Amino acid sequence: MAAFSDYLENKVLDHVFGGTAYTAPSTLYVALYTVAPSDTGGGTEVSGGGYARQTSTFNVSGTNPTEATNASSIEYPEATANYGTVVAVGVFDALTSGNLLAYSTLTASKTIDSGDVFRINAGNLDITLA
Repeated sequence: MAAFSDYLENKVLDHVFGGTAYTAPSTLYVALYTVAPSDTGGGTEVSGGGYARQTSTFNVSGTNPTEATNASSIEYPEATANYGTVVAVGVFDALTSGNLLAYSTLTASKTIDSGDVFRINAGNLDITLA
């Protein structure tokens, strides 16, 4: 189950209750982590070996819970070096740096070695508000 970062929680509350407009990012980027982030950020994002955050679009549906789900597969380039063991993902508002919006630990960690391709199939990355 994914969680909102403190950054996004503050933006949503300010937008709804504080009268401060928040403009959603036009592009969302999914990051891979070998050490999971928390509400305040941190963690250890994969770096090197041809790694780069990948873009994703989400479909929002349902009530109780309302859920945003990746609309299509998210596929990373073939690793040119070992990434280590991927244990979590994060959704950002920028290709590099930027603000962590939401994150989740994986239901099963995955070791990525040189030559491997990491993929999140369509419908398998869910961000839920209950």
